[in-house]
Amino acid sequence: MKNATQSLEQASVKQYCKAVRVPVIGANFATMAEQAVRENHSHVRYLEALLAMECEERDRHAIDNRIRDAQLPRLKTLEEFDFAQAPQIPAVRIRELAEGGYIERSEPVVLIGECGTGKSHLATGLCLAACRQKR
Repeated sequence: MKNATQSLEQASVKQYCKAVRVPVIGANFATMAEQAVRENHSHVRYLEALLAMECEERDRHAIDNRIRDAQLPRLKTLEEFDFAQAPQIPAVRIRELAEGGYIERSEPVVLIGECGTGKSHLATGLCLAACRQKR
């Protein structure tokens, strides 16, 4: 009888999670509850862990959506850029730009140079950095 009641309760919680659109909580609440009991966590700690999982997943989706919406021809990161091959490009300045202050100040970024110097790579890398910051 206890297992049947528990199954009904879990099904009900899953339905509520679906209704309020918290799929990560719906998928993980039972496992996390068992873990909370095993590790003697409080109810608040259990809830905090579930909410943190949901928020992390939403953040990941938000970043993925921004990257998809950017419609970049190729995904190239600033970490992949070889500044040693392009000594005329100040790595420190590019890293500053990657922090996104220019976005907050509504400042344009213009990359000028010969073909094959990495302008597109840097522009794509800056775009990805902005997407990761959920901008």
